[in-house]
Amino acid sequence: MKIVEINSVCGFGSTGRICTDLASILEEQGHECKIIYGRGNVLDQYQKYAVRIGTDLGVNIHASLSRIFDRAGFYSKHATKKMIKWLKEYDPDVIHLHNIHGYYINIKELFSYLKTCNKKIIWTLHDCWNFTGHCSHFDYIKCDKWKTGCFKCPQKKEYPKSIVFDRSRKNYQDKKDLFTGINNMTIVTPSYWLADLVKESFLKEYRIEVIHNGIDLNIFKPTPSNFREKYHLEDKYIVLGVASIWSTKKGLDDFIQLSNMLDDRFQIVLVGLNQEQLKKIPKNILGIERTNSIKELAEIYTACDVFLNLTYEDNYPTVNLEAQACNTPVITYSTGGSIESVHLTNIVIQGNIKSINEIIKNNSFNKTKFIVVDRNEMLRKYLDIYYR
Repeated sequence: MKIVEINSVCGFGSTGRICTDLASILEEQGHECKIIYGRGNVLDQYQKYAVRIGTDLGVNIHASLSRIFDRAGFYSKHATKKMIKWLKEYDPDVIHLHNIHGYYINIKELFSYLKTCNKKIIWTLHDCWNFTGHCSHFDYIKCDKWKTGCFKCPQKKEYPKSIVFDRSRKNYQDKKDLFTGINNMTIVTPSYWLADLVKESFLKEYRIEVIHNGIDLNIFKPTPSNFREKYHLEDKYIVLGVASIWSTKKGLDDFIQLSNMLDDRFQIVLVGLNQEQLKKIPKNILGIERTNSIKELAEIYTACDVFLNLTYEDNYPTVNLEAQACNTPVITYSTGGSIESVHLTNIVIQGNIKSINEIIKNNSFNKTKFIVVDRNEMLRKYLDIYYR
């Protein structure tokens, strides 16, 4: 069987690693897999799967136009036509969509092709962008316009940011027209939370299945390292946070607030900060840039005492799985599908930093290992859909 995955990135970030995990085990079972991606670098071990669509310049132009005209997903026309030509020549059995936003693909060209290609199509939704007129998440502001039709978007300046026009009404209608009426398409969500949202959206006509994200348990496992010695944290109780992109919605401000409550027995470590954030964070927080080495990430998880996920918007975060696979317990806010991958007693109301502080200081959270899905189990469920 020949499978093509389409995603904004390949091999890094949560969705990028999901794609390469699927490709690796598909290959192990005798299938052929390619990953069409739109941006970023690809590690050497994943080059055999990677097929780049467009260029960095094209992504920058797409993003710049979107910031003016609020039409993310409706540029990169030439690059998408070239991709479709490649798809026709490669002739896959299955086309598996992941994130199609990210300023790299033209959704009108793509879905015009999908409606006529007569291929089995799987679409894994990693956020809500596919059924809104603009945003990728709306929980933070409690918006429900997406249920009937977006307009006057209150998150116009959030990703995918527009600083001039608001085209949320047109985007919503265009997406509805493009994304509906496709034969032989199944929608997959990694969480029951997102599945319930999809059932209320214009995508409800499709078969919707939940497949929890799986991770490579051969890599994400207790992994000794010199992390504590390297940063002189031998006697510290380490509270870890990890994100691909840190922001207020990912809990960065809450971590800063928590750092002012914890005494010097504790050390907050944040992985994934950019250069500007590293310059601004308080000195009592250890900031580390994003790493594309999953082995190094496993070492960091293992070295820490607790993983804290203070996200205000999320689907089914793989960081929860990765930390627990490394025997590091997870505490999370009561956010989206994040609660589906931790013990109920380790769930805290959003924004309740005082409660987080008390739980950590008193060490009063569930430390037993939560069941983490192996990527092979995830693949088995996807294969059932591929063959159906």
